This record gives sequence, C-alpha cells and structure tokens, in this order.
Amino acid sequence: MFRFASVLTILLAFCAHAEDIPSTQPGDRQYSPYPRQSFPNQVFFGDTHLHTSYSADAGMIGNVLGPDEAYRFAKGEVVISSTGVEARLRRPLDFLVVADHAENLGLAPLLAAKDATLLTTEFGQQLNAAVEAGDPAGAWSIWSAAKSSGTDPLADYQEIYETAWSSVTAAAETHNQPGLFSALIGFEWTSNPQRNNLHRNVIFNGGKEGADKIIPFSNFDSFDPEDLWVWMEQAEKTTGQKLLAIPHNGNLSNGLMFDEARLSGEPFDVEYFDQRAKWEPIYEITQMKGDGETHPMLSPDDEFADFETWDKGQLGPEPKTPEMLPREYARAALRRGLGYEAETGTNPFKFGVIGSTDAHTSLSTVGEDNFFGKVAAVEPTADPIRFEEVVGGIGGDEKVAQYAWQTSASGMAAVWARENTREAIWDALARKEVYATTGPRMRVRVFAGYDFEETDLPRADFAAYGYERGVPMGADLQADNNGRSPRFLVRALRDPDGANLDRIQIVKGWLNSDGTTSERVYDISCGERELVNAKCGGPVGDTVDVESATWTNDIGQAILAGYWEDPDYDPEQSSFYYARVLAIPTPRWTTYDAIVFGSEIPDEAPRSIQERAYTSPIWHTP
Repeated sequence: MFRFASVLTILLAFCAHAEDIPSTQPGDRQYSPYPRQSFPNQVFFGDTHLHTSYSADAGMIGNVLGPDEAYRFAKGEVVISSTGVEARLRRPLDFLVVADHAENLGLAPLLAAKDATLLTTEFGQQLNAAVEAGDPAGAWSIWSAAKSSGTDPLADYQEIYETAWSSVTAAAETHNQPGLFSALIGFEWTSNPQRNNLHRNVIFNGGKEGADKIIPFSNFDSFDPEDLWVWMEQAEKTTGQKLLAIPHNGNLSNGLMFDEARLSGEPFDVEYFDQRAKWEPIYEITQMKGDGETHPMLSPDDEFADFETWDKGQLGPEPKTPEMLPREYARAALRRGLGYEAETGTNPFKFGVIGSTDAHTSLSTVGEDNFFGKVAAVEPTADPIRFEEVVGGIGGDEKVAQYAWQTSASGMAAVWARENTREAIWDALARKEVYATTGPRMRVRVFAGYDFEETDLPRADFAAYGYERGVPMGADLQADNNGRSPRFLVRALRDPDGANLDRIQIVKGWLNSDGTTSERVYDISCGERELVNAKCGGPVGDTVDVESATWTNDIGQAILAGYWEDPDYDPEQSSFYYARVLAIPTPRWTTYDAIVFGSEIPDEAPRSIQERAYTSPIWHTP
C-alpha cells in the first residue's frame, strides 16, 4: 500500500507540473534537423547481373547452384561451388539481381528433376537421352543448335517457363529483407543477331505477386530492342510494377550496341530516341567480359584507357574492325548522344553507369584474391583450363579468341539511396544516381554547381550542401544565367579492406559548333603529388610484389577530395562530366592464382592492375 501511494503521489506531481514543460512555439526552428531530410545518404553495393543454373548456358555446362544458393552466398554464407570448392565473400552484398537468361529458362534444373512436362516434349526427350548416356556435351550441342535456330523448341509448353519463373521469383521473395538485403527480380534478354551482343538485363521494382503475371521476354520472341521496349510497356501495365533495362558488353557487339541506325537498318527518329532514353537509363560499363568505358584507339591521350580490354570480335567467330569501335564504348556513345540531342531534342545515350559481374557460377565474386571465374569449368583450379579455356570469340581462330585468363574480376554496382529496399535501389538506378567500380567498394560522391568553393570540400554537411547548391551524379546542370563555369566537388574514400587511391579525374566530353565532339581527361586530386596543368606529377608508384602476390598501402591516399572549375568552359556547348577514381596498383587475379596453384601466368597477362570507379555523368545543357 505504501509503494502504491508513493507512486501515485509522484504521478500526480508530474501531471501537475506538465504545463510548466516548455514547448516549441509556432515559427520556432524544429530541434532535430533530420525529419525532413530526404536526400540519399547511404551507398549500397551489389550485383545486377548474376546467372545461376537456371540459365541454360550455365546449368548445361556444370553449374548446379540455383537462385537460393546465389542469394545465400551474396548474403555472406559459405557455399560449396559447383566444382566442390568452399566459397565465401569477405563482406556480404547489399543487393543482388539474379538475371538468368530468358531463353529456355530453368532448362537444366527441370531436366535434372525429370520434369514431367519437359519429358513429354521431343526436345526434352533428346536432352534426357544424352544426359542418361553420360554425354553432357551432346546435351549441350542439342540445346545450342536449338538456340541458334532462333525457334523455341518449347514454345508450345509455356507452363514449363511458368514453373521456372515462379521458382526464380520465389527465391527472390524468400531472401528479400527490406533494410538488410534487397533481392530484386529480373532476367536477361539475350539478343544475339549474327552472334553480336545486344543483351539487356530487365529489372523490376516490385515483388513476386506482380512479376508472376508475366513470362520473361526472350530472344525467341524477338532480337530487336524496340520490341523489348514495347513488351516492357505492356509488362508494366500487367504487373503494376516499374521496369528498366540495362544493356551490357557493347565491346562484343561489333558496332551494334551504339549503332548509327536501327537494328532493322532504318534511320533513327525521335520516337526511337525517346523510347531508348526512357527504358534504358543505365549502362553496365564494366564486367567480366572486359571494360567498356573507352578504348585506346578512341582515347589516345588517355593514359588509362587500355584497361581489361576485349577488342578482338564478338561472341562468335566474326572479327572486329577498327570502324566498329566508336559504336561500342560508353564514352564515345555519351559524346554522340550530345549531337543527337542537338539535332532532335532527345539524347538516346543519356545513361548512368554501373558495374556487375555476369558470372555464370551463381557466385558474385569480384575480389582478385577470391575470383571464381566466368563459368563452372574455370572455377579455382590448378588445371590449365583455368587460364586457357576459350570464353569469347567461340568458334573462331586465335585472332578472335578470348581466353579465360583475360576475364576481368569485375564489377560492382554502387547506388546512393536512403534505404536498402527494392524500391529505393530501383529508383536510384532510374534517376542515375549510381556508379560503377571494378570490384572494390570505394565510396564516391560528386556534385556540380556554380556556387561551390574549394573550402566546401571538408564541410561536415558536404552532402546536404551539395544537394542544396548543386546536382549529384546522373543529373542535369542547367546553364548559369551569368555565364559562370561549372564547379565540381568530388570526394572519394577507399574500400576499407582495399587499396589506397591514386587520383581523382574528371572526364569531359563536349559538342563543338561544327557538330563534332571532343573529350579531355583532367586530374583534379593527386594526394601529395603536385598537380600541374591538370596532370598529376608522375605516377603514384607500385608496391606489388609479383613473387608473393602482395602489396602495401605505403603509397596513395585513403581519402581524396577534389575541387575543379572547368577552365575550358563554353556556355554555348553541350557537355557531360564524370569522375574516374583510380586506386594504386594491386595484384591481378591471375597473379594470385599463380601463387596459390603454382601456375604459370600467361606472358600477355598483366601482373597488376589499377582498380577504378566510374561515376554516372552530369550533363550540362545550354
């Protein structure tokens, strides 16, 4: 009784004095500055392009891991690879898109499960007979021939694809954990006209319930991107979700990815430009099959242009010729887009950039010391196949062949968002506030405006101030009414588990008055080295010990920040600007392999590389 009375007395006293507690009066500044803060304040790292056994060109050649294993691996679990090797990421990913090929989706798992519907088809029976005869190569040949014919052998059995697609979306739904891990739903449309790469990954912003209302659009339906865009528009209505497409590997398109005419050969028109700009806001600029930023023949004054270059041909035996190159690389496409916009008012090549892997192992690995290769056959092993397997230019001679050792341990998609959810990740891609890395998780932020000063670089409210006074990566910067030149603030932080940074650069492209385009690369931050005429005073150095596959952070900087005002600004010129951040040299995956397995590194293979990040451009319009 005493305790109750005491508590009651205290409560009555508290209530009696409640009116004495001061309250915020109308017009007073709100105490907490954050409730109305809406700008993206977190960066998330992931992969928008991973294949599992549900992709026929993975499952039919040894990959036995499905979407479930892919998500578990991405979330940091230990997974046993298809060849029996323990695998784990150093750190989990924040998001993943399992983007299995739409063409004969789920064929290998359904075949392994003796799916009743599949085995009622002549095609399924042929495959099953080859598998039971111990002839997986024969099964592969049967499937490959069917794919090359352009006619779907299972076209009359859509329930097979419904079953496979439902399994894919179910795995995504199971592993999606808003706030912790985003499992976005997607697939790859695999257009290969004459074996030229026009592939796109299609990504949904929602979940299984809506996505299950469609079956993925495939190359059997059409190999023309314009038909894909028509399908996407209808799919948005059917699913109640938003979709976008991400092209990749223009370097294997033999000039078709950023061609100067429609795939049909008909000239471009404004409708084409509008549709491409609408449905394809992002380009996958770097991945296992080579880097796609630029080429040394296109950018001869760029000393860092020749990076993980694949330039021999396409997916098949057709060789590449020099005139194809300008229609294959991102920087050249960004330049041409300025010209198209000047002519028509629309820029079809106004894309942001990300990196992703395109791994066909179900394992999203980009670490040079933890690289599981392109396909199951070249997973970590001392067998010469690890370096010598032909993975590009298949069917051709040595002049076009790309070997497994040339595969790049790349890349990574980085997105600026407020939360780790499907919708927030998708929205960041759609508005282009994203960037690519070749693997390391560098944090990079860029703002452009007309009021910035060098003293703004160390501001505690750097991001808030950047959004208030300028625009971020992926945005448009309108011309200043007073003719002032754009000013840029760039901050870069190394991967906490990775190498120091060498430099920050700004890459500019612009449209000349005669309709031609130009480019220039400016160094804007070099750490302790002197910066003279937009160039760092010499290379950063190299600590790589090839004999032990080691390196140190005795050179470079953990953090770089750069302020830059365009010294060549012309307010009448259309232009774009993006940041490129280079890390110090570190051992390439082939160098690590040589130590682990005692392998001989191919003479042509680089012993070390400089990992990098590419931000989405900021466009300036007069």
